[in-house]
Amino acid sequence: MTENKHYWHAVYTRPRWEKKVASSLEAKGIEFYCPLNKVVKQWSDRKKIVLEPLFKSYVFVQVEENRKWDLLKIEGIINYVSWLGRPAKIKESEIVTIRKFLKEFKIAEVVQGPLEINTKVKVKQGALMNYQGILLHISGNRASVKIESMGLQLTTLIDKKNLEIVPAE
Repeated sequence: MTENKHYWHAVYTRPRWEKKVASSLEAKGIEFYCPLNKVVKQWSDRKKIVLEPLFKSYVFVQVEENRKWDLLKIEGIINYVSWLGRPAKIKESEIVTIRKFLKEFKIAEVVQGPLEINTKVKVKQGALMNYQGILLHISGNRASVKIESMGLQLTTLIDKKNLEIVPAE
């Protein structure tokens, strides 16, 4: 017997298609969450407040496990955000936290600062996930990171998109 649970997942969208994908999901009766942020845009003759997606190229969806692959047929959805080769499951509590945050703070921003040499970084995915190290060198989309563990020093090349800056304590 297979369970027909609903899980939250994140889907990658085409660039600037978050709202279009959200509309398509809504039309199909699929539960989604596309957090929007109020942003002031300046044109030469006026300023205007517009709603932009908080997470660029992502929309959160809650869908039955047996229907999740049907979502890839929706125009604008590229793929699921994956972890260990499977669509990553997102906890309901994380979605609730984002909603509460945006309700309390009207203006929010997702910021990933520039990676700089000698910055402490954390690996976001892969075999070294959650390991922290020091950024030694950047070459194109690859970064050399020194990871110290058990008295050993490892240096490896990691895709820059899989690194995040560790805030100073």
